[in-house]
Amino acid sequence: MMPGHINFGLNDVDISTKLTKEISLKVPFVSSPMDTVTEHKMAITMALQGGIGIIHSNFTVEDQAEQVRKVKRYENGFITDPICLCPNSTVADVLKLKEEHGYSGIPITDTGKMGGKLMGLVSSRDITFITDTSVKIKEIMTPREKLSVAKKGIDLHDANEILKETKKGKLPVVNEKDELVSLIARTDLLKNNEFAQASKDPVTKQLLVGAAIGTRPEDRERAAALVEAGVDVIVVDSSQGDSVYQLDILQVIAGNVVTPSQAIHLIQAGADGLRVGMGIGSICTTQEVCAVGRAQASAVYHVAKFARKYGVPILADGGIKSTGHITKALSLGASCVMMGSMLAGTDEAPGEYFYQDGVRLKRYRGMGSIEAMSKGSEKRYVWENNSAHSIKVAQGVSGAVQDKGTLLRYIPYLVQGVRHGMQDAGVKSLDETWDKLYNDKLRFEIRSPAAQKEGGVHGLHSYQKRLF
Repeated sequence: MMPGHINFGLNDVDISTKLTKEISLKVPFVSSPMDTVTEHKMAITMALQGGIGIIHSNFTVEDQAEQVRKVKRYENGFITDPICLCPNSTVADVLKLKEEHGYSGIPITDTGKMGGKLMGLVSSRDITFITDTSVKIKEIMTPREKLSVAKKGIDLHDANEILKETKKGKLPVVNEKDELVSLIARTDLLKNNEFAQASKDPVTKQLLVGAAIGTRPEDRERAAALVEAGVDVIVVDSSQGDSVYQLDILQVIAGNVVTPSQAIHLIQAGADGLRVGMGIGSICTTQEVCAVGRAQASAVYHVAKFARKYGVPILADGGIKSTGHITKALSLGASCVMMGSMLAGTDEAPGEYFYQDGVRLKRYRGMGSIEAMSKGSEKRYVWENNSAHSIKVAQGVSGAVQDKGTLLRYIPYLVQGVRHGMQDAGVKSLDETWDKLYNDKLRFEIRSPAAQKEGGVHGLHSYQKRLF
């Protein structure tokens, strides 16, 4: 990409974008729906940093819906479905919930459910010195008469002011019958201050999250369960998106495609976004096994140019290895980039770290690998469900990626790298980038192998490469 004129500062670069026709993001990063990349921890942190995570579909319907609920519960303005206990519950019940969900500030209602009459609140301070886990909650909880509460109908700002004034950790919201209708957490206030760019629903203030489904008839039930759980965007997950199997079940983001002729069918079916990429991921062997696919830069440019006519954003999915690749993908017309291997080695990715030859690693596998297919991802590659497809053909591999630390440090590094790239290209926003691209003012040159070599580190006996 050729450099442009710089007449603005780095902080003036705006990388906000559209994920779909209706959903906007402050940061154009999406974590891939892979079982070694995105579960609720990844989705939560991606949303807090301004992007979004797409929960993979190698779960049962119930488990995938619960993953979505965990994201929606994590940071709410009003927590509309808090976990409750009843007065006869025990300390053991509180400890179990703390282990499962990571918090212990639990409202106590007469029924033990949301909507019951508020009886009190139990927190970690109430159970810290309790050694007998069979003690009933009613004996140690803070009773209703000592609680600060808000009335139903209060807005989030006023509720937050009450929390600040009372210096309490939780603020129950009750109706005129003193029944619990929602809960507000002090920790959410701190998160709001720390993560000002977080991707949230403008009404509920819940974090945004997506989820993947397949293209088989039974995936309609999965989609319904995800919608009920509060999912914001559904990604129809298929290695080859231009198929009759996808057109009938299309929800929001469709794919994968690499040509305008594929894209038009999905756009006509009502797609709000498109995934672009086939066989170019670091763990994908589709082009080798099936001899079908396309170079990613060409695919992104041509599909984005075509989809732009219909106002449909595209996600560049696969082949991202550096901030330079992100910048190129966005400059070629992509509204967002979907990343797998870039995020797989982070603390928030599923799986445990292990050491090999002194290097800290995490497992990473393609959804087309035999290992992932055995867990359910074969529906991404085989659309019919019959005995003719009893023989699995792998279109991916399993491997490992190096530890990258936490997303809380890694995403800001990626954001800053993209801003530097756009500044060097002389563009202040993605809209300006695309305007120059389609008016022949943003220019690219093909680099020879020699040029590619001199564009990297060379001529050194040894060196150490640190990202941040």
